[in-house]
Amino acid sequence: MIVCICNNVSERKIRQAVDGGMTSMPQLRDCLSVGTCCGKCHPHAKQVLRECVADIKQKTCAQEQPLVFHCNALAA
Repeated sequence: MIVCICNNVSERKIRQAVDGGMTSMPQLRDCLSVGTCCGKCHPHAKQVLRECVADIKQKTCAQEQPLVFHCNALAA
């Protein structure tokens, strides 16, 4: 779905940018020029950005291994 008609920015492009490490609207503006023309897309772009960042955080947390201490390791 197109988020920014002025600069032809889709949700997929925003997701790819977030996958590439972007986490803020200023970064998206600099990279994709989203929200730099008429500005009507800014709220939707910000919402998509937040959803993408939340998805990445959730995936990262799901992949983390729980921290386990072994009693024998502390005694040594």
